[in-house]
Parts: sequence; C-alpha cells; structure tokens
Amino acid sequence: MILLEYFLNFVIIVLLFLGIFFFFTATLGLLRFPDFYCKLQATGKGDTLGAILILLGVVVYILKEDFSFATFLVTLKILFIIFFIFHANPTATHAITKAGLDSGIIPLTKEDLKK
Repeated sequence: MILLEYFLNFVIIVLLFLGIFFFFTATLGLLRFPDFYCKLQATGKGDTLGAILILLGVVVYILKEDFSFATFLVTLKILFIIFFIFHANPTATHAITKAGLDSGIIPLTKEDLKK
C-alpha cells in the first residue's frame, strides 16, 4: 500500500511539473517569437496542455486522498473543466488568428527574417 502511495505522489509531481513546464515554455514563446501568429501558436498550445496537465494532477491528488461520493463529484467537475479547456482554448486561438488575418496583420516570411 505504501508503494502505491509513493507511485501516486510521483505521478502527481510529474503532472504538476510538466504543466508548469508547458506554461513556462508558452511564456517564453510569447516573449521570444518574432511574429503575432507564432506567438499565438506557442501560447495556444502551451497554455492548453499546461492547464490540462495541472488539472489532471489535481484529479489524481483528490482521488488519492479520499475516495468518496463527494470527491467523485469534484473529480467529475474538474474533468468537465478539462473538457471545456480542451475545446475552448484552440477555438479562441483560431478566432484570434482569424481576426488578425482579417485586420491585415501579415505573417512573416523567410525573407523578412533575413533582414
């Protein structure tokens, strides 16, 4: 039983650190990438994956501590939040990208980067 608890703690820590890592890399992409569209791609993917991994770590932590009907309901709510984030973040990123194209923001090309 102790071995299972150590394994679950390890899984929780890995999920949380991976989520933080993806948030961090998305922030770096926002700061370092040269183009509006590159920045949107980095933040859209990084924030989505980071939030999902952190929330999965929270789900494992809640289920590890106490398994009852109340914790099952909380876990179900968090899974619904994960489902919503999984669908809403890429849709919002796509809408912002479309708005950028419609407003006339031109993507960078290889020739622009060589200047």
